[in-house]
Amino acid sequence: MNPSTLIGMVASVLLLVVVMIFAAEDPLLFIDLPGLGIVLFGTLAATFMSYPLREVLRVFKLFGTVIRNERLYTQSAIDELVDVSRLWIRDDLAAVERALKNVNNPFLRTGVQLVIERTPEADILDLMQWRISRLRAKEAAEAQLFRVMASYAPAFGMIGTLVGLVNMMDILGTGDMLVIGGHLAVALMTTFYGILLANLVFKPVAVKLERRTEQRVILMNMVMQGIAMMTARRSPSLMRETLKSFAAHHEDEIFDGAQPAARSGGWWPFGARKSNPASKPGPSAAGRP
Repeated sequence: MNPSTLIGMVASVLLLVVVMIFAAEDPLLFIDLPGLGIVLFGTLAATFMSYPLREVLRVFKLFGTVIRNERLYTQSAIDELVDVSRLWIRDDLAAVERALKNVNNPFLRTGVQLVIERTPEADILDLMQWRISRLRAKEAAEAQLFRVMASYAPAFGMIGTLVGLVNMMDILGTGDMLVIGGHLAVALMTTFYGILLANLVFKPVAVKLERRTEQRVILMNMVMQGIAMMTARRSPSLMRETLKSFAAHHEDEIFDGAQPAARSGGWWPFGARKSNPASKPGPSAAGRP
């Protein structure tokens, strides 16, 4: 499980427990199944009306994606690119094709396949850029779906509150403050559920998906840089150092100079070791010819 997601889930549960135990005389006041049903089913109904069925059904799979601790295998991609490039420089086409069967990254595999088929570099990079754009657009739409759900949930919470207020007004003439207060508490609970779902479920999932897309796009751009260098028959050693610098450069931009402690094995996010960026050549030092 993704550690940050696990921490967020535990913190959310603890927050709810603290609120229910210490902020109310009766914790059961915070449990209102009809109100929760109005928010959940109303949000789902509005989402089904807004998006095609196949996109809405992906919501459950995307929840699993957020919970799962995905690895980018950046170092593996660099090693595969360097190994294939070394064979390509030797003009050992049969060995390149054999090595290509062991490449797990489909984006990298497509690029190498186009190189060994003597496709012009401009055409290869155009195709890879198009695939990056398609992935970015697809995953941005998935994150936007959760943002839309985050906007629907509080609205249906207000609808549930209005329903409860109507019921309260119906009995207002009886003068029984105990009954009136109970109906008012139930009415307000739907707004509570709507705000809670929007800010502790839907919005965090959207942000997590957007973050995942950023990291995947960085990896794909790094692979594209390696394919360009392979097409130009650059030195495999130069390719390795350039791709490591490429990954480290983007890591610095994303983490904004943070200095986390080194873990066993010494690997940092995106598969590059932390080092002084000034000591390595940047991606522009060995880019496209």
